[in-house]
Amino acid sequence: MLARIRTGDTVKVISGKFKGKVGNVLRILKKKNRVIVEGVNIQTVNRKARQANEKGEQVKREGSIQISNVMPIDPVTKKFVGTKDEATKVKGARVGTKVLEDGRKVRIAKSSGEVIEAKSE
Repeated sequence: MLARIRTGDTVKVISGKFKGKVGNVLRILKKKNRVIVEGVNIQTVNRKARQANEKGEQVKREGSIQISNVMPIDPVTKKFVGTKDEATKVKGARVGTKVLEDGRKVRIAKSSGEVIEAKSE
């Protein structure tokens, strides 16, 4: 089976509290149907001191969001990520599959027909 979203994909949050944010998928929690996206849903965690000479600290980390709230970015609009026009010009893409001549099965963006490549893990 070819997954719609993979680790390393650049995705856009399409609904919820973080709508419009763009980031890379750090981790996928398959059993819970959730993803952890870089820079989205930042949470503060209080860490206790483990030893007597250490101090406790507050650590910021990404929390998970529902996988249905994110959409892979169309490779054609990926060049606008990180610019001031990011919110309006970066578009999500519905994902389809296609078998290439060499027999590989790849994901394609249905709107543009471009192949969606994940970053190497």
